Amino acid sequence: MEDATDAQPVVKKRRNKQRVLLLSSRGITHRMRHLMNDLEALLPQVKKDSKLDSKSQLQLLPELADLNNCNNALYFEARRHEDLYMWAAKTPNGPSIKLHVQNVHTMDELKMTGNCLKGSRGILSFDKSFDETEWGRLVKEVFTHIFGVPPGARRAKPFIDHVLTFSLLDNKIWFRNYQIIEKDPAQPNGPPQTSMVEIGPRFVMTPIRIFEGAFGGATVFSNPEFVSPAAVRSALRREQGQKYRVRKTAQAERSTRREDRRLEEDEFATRKVFG
Repeated sequence: MEDATDAQPVVKKRRNKQRVLLLSSRGITHRMRHLMNDLEALLPQVKKDSKLDSKSQLQLLPELADLNNCNNALYFEARRHEDLYMWAAKTPNGPSIKLHVQNVHTMDELKMTGNCLKGSRGILSFDKSFDETEWGRLVKEVFTHIFGVPPGARRAKPFIDHVLTFSLLDNKIWFRNYQIIEKDPAQPNGPPQTSMVEIGPRFVMTPIRIFEGAFGGATVFSNPEFVSPAAVRSALRREQGQKYRVRKTAQAERSTRREDRRLEEDEFATRKVFG
């Protein structure tokens, strides 16, 4: 009879329980809202919440994530109805990444020929440049937890038919989504031929700061090259105002020179004699 002490211990398989809370601030535009809907369709582990009223109370987000049983958060913050910022955070202990989102193109705008099953899992592809810097490795780890669909997600399908790519160029993160096609559409009965077709959405993210905690704390990384879009618009307005002032000064100088060159009329001038 086999001794009970010789029995092999039961090893429990570790489950990937990554859940993401997705919400936004008030004041988002239709394009920002469509981008959130596209991300919700791509990530079946996402739980969407209502809009956050106050932009200054970001410390409420870890509590909201805990109430929704989520350990990740994606928060879209809109400013002046034209600037979009995205917070990607691990809750409740951090870290958190603040990014500026630009060049947003949703699925409806692109009209791409690719398509993927809703709720299917995607392959994450990161540029090798992420491994060259410490902040790049940290961003890669956080994005892996947020955008990687767990096998046991509630609404996930047991299929892998698209690739989410993150490319690092000019200190900006470029997001693309591609469908995996195993057969040539022109030859459906031909041999297997793997190809990729872009689906969308697509957007570009500029890292601003990385914080140690969730939506706050000590600064781990700060991008010295980032200039806020409000500062760019202010500089453009100042440049336009300077051009206007230079033009008006030149007009005043021309009028002064014209007056100086004008000779005084003689009292016997034709206009005065026959006027």
